[in-house]
Amino acid sequence: MPRPELTVRTTREEDWQQVRDLRLEMLQDTPIAFGETYEHALGVGEAVWRMRAARGTTPGQTSIVAIDRDRWVGHMGGWVPDAASGPLLVGVYVSPAYRGDGRGVSRRLLEAVEEWALAHGDALRLEVHEQNPRAIAFYEKLGFTLTGHSRAYELAPGGLELEMIKRLR
Repeated sequence: MPRPELTVRTTREEDWQQVRDLRLEMLQDTPIAFGETYEHALGVGEAVWRMRAARGTTPGQTSIVAIDRDRWVGHMGGWVPDAASGPLLVGVYVSPAYRGDGRGVSRRLLEAVEEWALAHGDALRLEVHEQNPRAIAFYEKLGFTLTGHSRAYELAPGGLELEMIKRLR
């Protein structure tokens, strides 16, 4: 399959329906990768989806999507929980048909998040479930390393969220 004709950009409030649809796809594809259940997301109202979509234009956070013509095929977000910990990569997802090095979707999204993150610190952190080896390998390939820190994953099946970090400077 040829490389997609990608547009990579931040989300806006008026994108709320596409943000909702992509989030629901994410939660169905890899439920363990996100701190929300599909059932919860189904019950979220328009006002919340509008707020989530506006994260692309809100200080201290970002929401970046990859769009192939009119199909939303990937997302990565970032936010700064506090100045001491610096920026955190969140909501990482690429639709199955768009995964892989030859497609370039994940790298384009990560480059955009890293550019945003540089305004907030010299490293980018993330958390990944210990039972998601595909994601861990992906992050390692992109320069992230495990820090040795972890925290409990709040949803079923439980387990640990492992912290990884990538130096940006």
